[in-house]
Amino acid sequence: MAVGIQRLFYDDDGRLRWLALWGVLGAGALAAALVVGIVGPLVALAAAFAIIALLLILNGTHWGYVALVAVAFGLPFASLPFSVGFKPTFLDAALGALFFVWLFKLVIGREREFLASPLGLLVGLFLFIALFAFALGLTHSAATSFTLRRFLEILIGIALFFVAVNTVRSYRELNWVTSWIMLGGFGAALVAVAFYVVPEEWTIRVLDSLARFDYPGGAGALRYIEDDPEGTMRAIGTAVDPNVLGGMMILAAGLMLPQMLAKVTVFPRWVTWGMFATTFLALYLTYSRSALLGLAAAMGLLALLKYRRLIPLALLGAALLFLLPQSQEYVARLLEGLRGEDQATLMRFGEYKDALILIGRYPFFGVGFTGTPDIDIYLGVSMLYLIIAQNMGLIGLAIFVLVMIAFFVLVANRWRHGVSQQGEALLLGYTGAVLGALVSGIFDHYWFNLTYPHMTVLFWLYVGMATAVVMVESSHEQPAPAAPPVRT
Repeated sequence: MAVGIQRLFYDDDGRLRWLALWGVLGAGALAAALVVGIVGPLVALAAAFAIIALLLILNGTHWGYVALVAVAFGLPFASLPFSVGFKPTFLDAALGALFFVWLFKLVIGREREFLASPLGLLVGLFLFIALFAFALGLTHSAATSFTLRRFLEILIGIALFFVAVNTVRSYRELNWVTSWIMLGGFGAALVAVAFYVVPEEWTIRVLDSLARFDYPGGAGALRYIEDDPEGTMRAIGTAVDPNVLGGMMILAAGLMLPQMLAKVTVFPRWVTWGMFATTFLALYLTYSRSALLGLAAAMGLLALLKYRRLIPLALLGAALLFLLPQSQEYVARLLEGLRGEDQATLMRFGEYKDALILIGRYPFFGVGFTGTPDIDIYLGVSMLYLIIAQNMGLIGLAIFVLVMIAFFVLVANRWRHGVSQQGEALLLGYTGAVLGALVSGIFDHYWFNLTYPHMTVLFWLYVGMATAVVMVESSHEQPAPAAPPVRT
């Protein structure tokens, strides 16, 4: 049958060829119409994009990064419109496809040898302790399908470090992934600013249209300072939570900062300046104090190591923040937080106290991820480091701290030995963004939280990309000239 159809397309009779072509087009149009009629135009369009994206991803890991970044920054909570015992998310599909292509190529020998990198052992140990703590927690709290899926997303997110190190091995690949990360962050910022400036009814309407993909819709999706609908609205974009959006903007803006000043850049500098301005505005509109401090830390690192020109820029920004009438509410909120006077900060102090009680009872491996064995304690605290200690104990926290120390030592050694103009902005951008995330983690928990697995994905992608820059720089380092022979 297939041979007969093939002959129709290559028949000498032109009328038969046209008839075959129009027959195929007609059948395709009929199938598309049936899909639209059954599931609706929005779902059909999403399915078409998903099929195209899947084909591109299966063609190579480069497009896998594009899909992953687009989902993580754009639609991190969207679910596919079908169930396989649970409803897989777009994030599941993107991560699964990227890992599948990489592992498949590794198995059949098309991918080069597996590289653990200097951080590989510690990252692998952190993964093992997380898995052990999860299994230990099952002895007192059963896992639901939702908890199990989100925990696996966290594990895969951490393991993304190895994918980045093994698939990004040249400046061309570094620039490709970096360009899409910057575009993804800029796109998220643009949507957040647009949602903020348009009438609230329009924002609600867009979020309601996403509800079929399990996005929170309605007026309840909007967020305000102190949860007061009469007060100042906070930007959320499609990140749902303003603090989470602030964390995304730390990563995006931190990566853009050195690109604005370096000699060799991914995009023209004037383009990057526009992207950074939009990203910073989105961060500002979240009214997230931890995000602002995180970005300040990233900027401070860059100014300390290389770009002294950032110092007057930072001073100008601080002066505008404290002097402009439009920002006085922001300044007042920041000062209240630093003094521990506002309600949100007082609640954090209460969470810290409760978290220390839990860690005191289960200090070594924590209580896992599924629940607590005692009814008078609970999981959840607005600090990255305490939530790791709750889930994985002080041992898990110590390993995480060791990973981060080893990461910064690795970057510092590479910087001391010299970095090319091609790698300079990339290394500083990823490293500054990671530092910003760690600083913001003192006051927020979304970098390691089952509710926000895409933030774990982005964090470890950045750690992996910074490590990839170090390894690419090392591979291109010119060997020292051989010493002349000694004449006797």
